[in-house]
Amino acid sequence: MQDQTRFMPLDAPVGTVPSELAMQHDGIEIFARMLAGEIPPPPMARTLNFTLTEAEKGRAVFRGVPLYDHYNPAGTVHGGWPATILDSALGCAVHTMLQKGIGYTTVEFKVNLVRPMFETTGEVICEGRVIHFGRTIATSEATLRTLEGKLIAHGTETCALFPVGSKG
Repeated sequence: MQDQTRFMPLDAPVGTVPSELAMQHDGIEIFARMLAGEIPPPPMARTLNFTLTEAEKGRAVFRGVPLYDHYNPAGTVHGGWPATILDSALGCAVHTMLQKGIGYTTVEFKVNLVRPMFETTGEVICEGRVIHFGRTIATSEATLRTLEGKLIAHGTETCALFPVGSKG
C-alpha cells in the first residue's frame, strides 16, 4: 500500500528540462508544460516529497510533506529539506521570467529557519517571488509556511542569467 504521507508517489515519472526546450520556449511556457504534465518534475522532488503546484511570471509555488526519512540525528527534519524547497521556489520564480535561450544558476542563497519541522508538520507551502530581474542578475525571496499559515522558514536568492549553451 502507498504511504499516505507521500506527496509524490515513489513510482512517479521524473526527468530534467532538455536545453533544446529552453532554446524554443521562454520560462513561463516551460512551467506551463510542467504543470500540464508534459515535462516531469526533477528526481530530487520525488526524493524530498515536494512538487511544483503553481507558476506565473515572477512567482512559483511548491507544496510538499516532510517525512521521517528527512530527519537529522536531533529528531527533526534536516535543515536541508526546507533549504531545498526554498531554493526550488526561489530559482523557479526567476526561471518563469526567462526569455528563450536564457538560463540561470543560483550564485548565492540565504535561509532563515524560524521553526523546526517534524513528520507531523504535514503539508507545507513554499512561495517564491522575483524581487529584481535584470540583464545578468535576478533576485528573489520566498517563504515556507504550514497550511495554517505559520512561518517555518524564509530566504532570498541571487541568480546569474546567461545564454543557454554558453561555456562561461
